[in-house]
Amino acid sequence: MLDFSTYKRFKTFENKTILAIDFGFKVIGTAFFKPGVDPFPYMGQKIIFKSQLETIETIKQIVADESVDILVLGIPYFIDGSESETTKLIKHFGEHLKSSFKTLEFFEQDETLTTKSAKERMQNSPQFNFKIDFTQIDCLAAVIILEDFIRS
Repeated sequence: MLDFSTYKRFKTFENKTILAIDFGFKVIGTAFFKPGVDPFPYMGQKIIFKSQLETIETIKQIVADESVDILVLGIPYFIDGSESETTKLIKHFGEHLKSSFKTLEFFEQDETLTTKSAKERMQNSPQFNFKIDFTQIDCLAAVIILEDFIRS
């Protein structure tokens, strides 16, 4: 098990609730971490994407229910760091998200290969019966985004 307390961002965000979002145009994964309280990031609920407005309303409810202080949005880039059309669309969603939560700290986190990493984790984990569980993969990708955020 990783010890996240050694990372700089752990100390910076200690006792603050972080919500990570793996945005997709079908399913959105969420994950949470409260450094100093939680031992590690954990999966939240998945959100079925219907529209940006409805997604933001659902996130508002999650933020209120979980007393979120920080939002982290995963942004997909190509391996070489360049942007795709999807990158631009998700950054645009991020602008809407940021303007909807003006009192929260907002960060973008590179999510390159997080879904691939989530698949590998599932195949190597008894928690997922050593199989890829597509019903949970987006939330596990959000956990990985959050882990990467704390490490960076």
